[in-house]
Amino acid sequence: MTRRELAHWARQPVQVVVGLVFPVMLMLMFGYLIGGGRGVEGEYVEFLVPGMLAMAMGFGLDATMVAVTQDLNKGVIDRFRSMPMANGAVLVGRSAADMLQSAVSLVVLVGVGLAMGWRWHGSFTAALGALGLLLLLRFAMLWIGIYLALVAGKPEMVVAVQILVWPVAFLSNALADPGTMPGWLGATVEWNPMSATATAVRDLFGNPGVGGGSWASDHATLLAVAWPVGLVAVFFPLAAARFARLDR
Repeated sequence: MTRRELAHWARQPVQVVVGLVFPVMLMLMFGYLIGGGRGVEGEYVEFLVPGMLAMAMGFGLDATMVAVTQDLNKGVIDRFRSMPMANGAVLVGRSAADMLQSAVSLVVLVGVGLAMGWRWHGSFTAALGALGLLLLLRFAMLWIGIYLALVAGKPEMVVAVQILVWPVAFLSNALADPGTMPGWLGATVEWNPMSATATAVRDLFGNPGVGGGSWASDHATLLAVAWPVGLVAVFFPLAAARFARLDR
């Protein structure tokens, strides 16, 4: 199943390229247009890049969701379900291919960040831990996307579902300090799973972070693990159960 998805990408490279270019464009835009406009380009890049890495883990789910819904509507999944394989193999294969692309995307974004002047100041082991937390967040977001795709059922419904990713991404500390926001909004932002990962990644990279003081901010690494694990524990069984109930 994973080889099948990779073969599709080999035949449709534009989709892969667009998935890589979009987060790069966001990083460049916020780093040079907004960060440079604030007159703190160097410092803001140190703050921005880890946040953008976390934000990028939430984007690009539409490709996975569209692929799942297209297989549903073309009868491909029905054919797979008639074959002697585990029901979860189709979904797990899809998720494995997506994780490979996400790892490549992280490498590209890290390279762009280095070109913009960002540096990590922690150990190499800590940097690997930060990348691991980012991929863990991606894995959780991926299973949310797979489940919602199975619920939506049709490619045209994916756009409506994908819109839900944007509030989660921008209601985080990826781009701004929650301390500069109204009290109720800042508190909400601090408990966002993406905020936990962004804060933990900044700490592991040795980059400047947001102001502490709250429980969520002080225990960001714990939440950066607990949130994705909890989300996978909820949405993986839901996706598997939804897949098993599909009409033959």
